[in-house]
Amino acid sequence: MANLNKVLLIGNVVREPELRQTTKGMAITNITLAINTKRKDNEETYFASIVAFGKQAELISQYVNKGDPLYCEGRLKRDEWEDSEGRKQHKITIILEGFQFLKNNSQKPKQNNGSEEDVPF
Repeated sequence: MANLNKVLLIGNVVREPELRQTTKGMAITNITLAINTKRKDNEETYFASIVAFGKQAELISQYVNKGDPLYCEGRLKRDEWEDSEGRKQHKITIILEGFQFLKNNSQKPKQNNGSEEDVPF
């Protein structure tokens, strides 16, 4: 049987993106999306941890702010570890494969280190 590991989400960024570099210089950005789901009279909010690499990580870090709506495509990854008390823990993370900005077209970089012509959209 064939398998499929694909996640599509639209939500709002919970906090400012965290950009860091690996020892080999690859950019990594972590974001968390809040996704609201409404069923009848009950609204639930889910939080998704997303990791972006390379150019995508740089773009998200440069152009995305807390509260911005964002469309994300990716795949699920399960991380496992033992905590300090020897209990097994796990966390599901989404590895970003594509995204789209959903706020208006006047989106500008956080830091003014280039002209508006540098905006990639």
